This record gives sequence, C-alpha cells and structure tokens, in this order.
Amino acid sequence: MEKNKINHPNHYTCHEHECIDEMLVLFGVDDTIAFCKLNAWKYRYRAGQKDSAEDDMKKADWYISKAMELEEKKEGINNGCC
Repeated sequence: MEKNKINHPNHYTCHEHECIDEMLVLFGVDDTIAFCKLNAWKYRYRAGQKDSAEDDMKKADWYISKAMELEEKKEGINNGCC
C-alpha cells in the first residue's frame, strides 16, 4: 500500500518534482488553482463510484485545501507582503 495515497500518491511523486509543483511552474498559479477546483469537483461528483467514497472525499478536500493555499499566497504577493 502507498505511504500516503491522499496527500502524496506514488504516481504523483515518482519523478524529481511532485506533479502539483511542476504544474505551478509550467502552467502558473491561476491555471493550477483552476485545476485544483475542477479536480475537487470531479472527486466529489464521482465519490464512491471508482474508489472508496471516503478516499474520494479526502482527495477532494486535498485539492480544495491546495487551491485555498495557492489563493492565499497569490493574494499575499499581490498585496505586497509575504
């Protein structure tokens, strides 16, 4: 079983950089935030249909938290702090 299949799944950490970190560099903050929101919606929409509903909801929560984290960092940069 994976060490942390919700927060850092093996298939997203098998390269030098974690997938979400590469997305930030390649696509920018706004697109990565949109991706996180859409992925959260996808996991909630299909909860329990592919994987366990509990895992799907945890994954959705992870993406929502990541979107919120990125929004906060973005706002901090735009406001001249942090």
